Amino acid sequence: MTNNTETITTLHNLLDYDARNFMSAEVQLKNLLPEWISMAGSLKLKNVLQKYHDMVEEHIQKLEQFVSEEKIGLVGLKNRIMNAYIEEAKEKLSSCTDAAIKDACLLASIQGINHFKISTYGTATAFANALGMEKASIAFHEAEINEKKIDDRLSQLAEHEVNIDAKAPIGINR
Repeated sequence: MTNNTETITTLHNLLDYDARNFMSAEVQLKNLLPEWISMAGSLKLKNVLQKYHDMVEEHIQKLEQFVSEEKIGLVGLKNRIMNAYIEEAKEKLSSCTDAAIKDACLLASIQGINHFKISTYGTATAFANALGMEKASIAFHEAEINEKKIDDRLSQLAEHEVNIDAKAPIGINR
């Protein structure tokens, strides 16, 4: 839970507040990805999700450095937006009875999370640029680019394998 008594009076305060939320979101995702990797039926999807997990760990390291330099407290914070994405994904995944459908659901859920992260890192980049925080701007921009690369890999995988397999899952007549 965030400290609601904290005021945001400058763009720098806003960037720090957002960075605290990004950190929480990345940690939540990092902790969940191993479960989702093991749940994936497609070997290619597993591989992309493992690369994503590694990337999330890199993002966390860079955020830890930023948080340390900015002296930002992280006590007990849970990103509500990431939590909502995760809960929605878990609910949908629990209803999937076919492996191919589950892969499509998992991939779509990860892409929703990914698009949220592209947006947040893009905004952080703009804030850091406006504040003349070159090192932070570069780190946030690199994270945004990484997220876009994963999004592209997921889109290609969806288009060329996962959605095709899910279109006609085994054992279901249409």
